[in-house]
Amino acid sequence: MKLHELKPQTGSTAKRKRVGRGISAGQGKTAGRGTKGQKSRAGSGGNLYRQGGNLPFYRRLPFKRGFTNINRVEYFEVNVDTLAENFRKNAVVTPDSLAQAGLIKDTSNPVVVLGRGELDKPLKLQVHRITTGARAKVEAAGGTIELIEG
Repeated sequence: MKLHELKPQTGSTAKRKRVGRGISAGQGKTAGRGTKGQKSRAGSGGNLYRQGGNLPFYRRLPFKRGFTNINRVEYFEVNVDTLAENFRKNAVVTPDSLAQAGLIKDTSNPVVVLGRGELDKPLKLQVHRITTGARAKVEAAGGTIELIEG
């Protein structure tokens, strides 16, 4: 058997019915849609949100309301205790070093340092944001903070 000898199974394919092509074709004039009414008109079926008088689905569900802010900034969050476990004394903590340590996925999003846990060694932080509690803990341990713009 060769590729040009392949054929579909007998009876599995049917010719497309060409409707609205005159009375002798058997499906002329109304083309099998009946007479009058919404379903006989072109473009019937309505849109996705139309439900023929019912309250539309998207208005029935209260949790679907509102909007998504397309300018929202997603931060990678790192806690003070995680920094204490993963970095040595006087280490420079940057988004790149955090990614190398496996604490953040990549450097595409900005980094914020949160204040959970304790810090007992000085670290040099270069991050996008830091909470006041975390700032107090880092400075109390003798560390420095440099905020990255952008």
